Amino acid sequence: MGSEKSVPRNWFPASIHGLKILCLAAGGGQQAPILAAAGADVTVMDISKKQLEQDEKVARRECLNLKVVQGDMADLSHFKKESFDIVVHPVSNLFIENPRPVWQEIAGVLKQRGVLIAGFTNPLLWIFDDEQEKKGNLDVRHPIPSSTLDHLGGEALEEFLKREETIEFAHTLEDQIQGQIDAGFAVTGFYEDDFGGERMIDKYIKTFAATRAVKMDQMGIFPK
Repeated sequence: MGSEKSVPRNWFPASIHGLKILCLAAGGGQQAPILAAAGADVTVMDISKKQLEQDEKVARRECLNLKVVQGDMADLSHFKKESFDIVVHPVSNLFIENPRPVWQEIAGVLKQRGVLIAGFTNPLLWIFDDEQEKKGNLDVRHPIPSSTLDHLGGEALEEFLKREETIEFAHTLEDQIQGQIDAGFAVTGFYEDDFGGERMIDKYIKTFAATRAVKMDQMGIFPK
């Protein structure tokens, strides 16, 4: 989910052949083709048509069978309830203001005992001034939660909006982890990763995290 580490093999069943997997907000020709090549019944959903075209390109090249759906990660009404065995949600909820509805939507489309594998950023990544970090200074400037727009002002904000660049949101760990628990998941795995040394902060702390979580029943226990 970051740049250096692979998702632990034991986060997946011994065989995923025939399992229904949703790669959520995961367009770009990465996770979905790999899982399809392993025999899973894969659907990839992303809001970006261009990202989905990358998955279609790889699928054609490798003769893979996967489905693509263009849509919002916070609205999974396109899918039937409890229709997926696994949801893979890479580092992508930084593009929405509130991740909690996403966890709720994922819980709705996962089968009982279904697995959610999710990646997200450590909020410490966002507290430093970007321009100062490029100069070798870790200058604490920004609160959490916040967004790209909160970090800009005046002409810089106007230029950003003119370029129609992507707005990114910094979320609290409570929204990222407790948000999953509140949606009915039990977190069963966790690891951290970084940018691979591209950012100064990499020398001090990992800035990506990934969780494995299992959907529980309404009583808060794993169904049989």
